[in-house]
Amino acid sequence: MKTILYVDGFNLYYGSVKDTPYKWLNIHRMCELLLPKNLILGIKYFTANIVSRPDDPQKPIRQQIYLRALRTLPNCEVIYGHYLSHNVFMPLANPEKDQSKYVEVIKTEEKGSDVNLAVHMLNDGYQRKYELAVVVSNDSDLLSAVQIVQNDLSLKVGILNPQAHPSKVLKKEALFMKKIRQGVLRASQFPTTLVDAKGSFHKPKEW
Repeated sequence: MKTILYVDGFNLYYGSVKDTPYKWLNIHRMCELLLPKNLILGIKYFTANIVSRPDDPQKPIRQQIYLRALRTLPNCEVIYGHYLSHNVFMPLANPEKDQSKYVEVIKTEEKGSDVNLAVHMLNDGYQRKYELAVVVSNDSDLLSAVQIVQNDLSLKVGILNPQAHPSKVLKKEALFMKKIRQGVLRASQFPTTLVDAKGSFHKPKEW
């Protein structure tokens, strides 16, 4: 089946690759392993530019290097939302006696990727660019878009689930749901050194 991948970058990162050695992920290779009978026409990767934090000032640099790696794939497009970070006061779950009930924390929110993903999947579906849309996310907010593609456009949607626990509503609605397992991530890493139009670059040493 002619297939386009719609990847929620933050859902994939926090669900499957954070705190693993598999962050240098070749998404096209991952999809080849998980969908060996499908023709992958394109990958749309939805993310936002993150900001540095006092405990990790190099984080945005590592992200840009990874996005540069993704752009070496001939069929991959990076589509941006935006990223918000601000200080807020939030209640403690179990404050000690004489302790303030609130603490100041850095709250970070990624905005726009789920909406962008849904819009692109619907627009591509109306244009008949795919026979199968594969969503790399476990976000149940995408349910309506999945239903419209399948029920109104008579196309198919599959899910590659990055999270430990699958969304029941997505699993019920989609053509299939496959868990992204560690063995597939291990087998889907970019080479340490890559080359693009600007020259060669390397996987970050500390990640």
